[in-house]
Amino acid sequence: MPKLTLSVDDKVVRSAKRYAAAQGTSVSRLVERYLALLSRAFDMADAPPVLRLLRGAARGISADTHRKHLMRKYR
Repeated sequence: MPKLTLSVDDKVVRSAKRYAAAQGTSVSRLVERYLALLSRAFDMADAPPVLRLLRGAARGISADTHRKHLMRKYR
């Protein structure tokens, strides 16, 4: 199996090691599963029902309009 070298903040490494230990796995296995998820094609049929309901809700809204909305909302 090939090795991969990553540069990660010390606090993140400590947290990841604690999390992995609590899950009974290794940080390497966690990273491997995460990368596998990222590289997999997304199938909407596997999405949670709430995500399927929201799909397309913002169709026709420009990114700039949405950004302005968020700026006003979170002032």
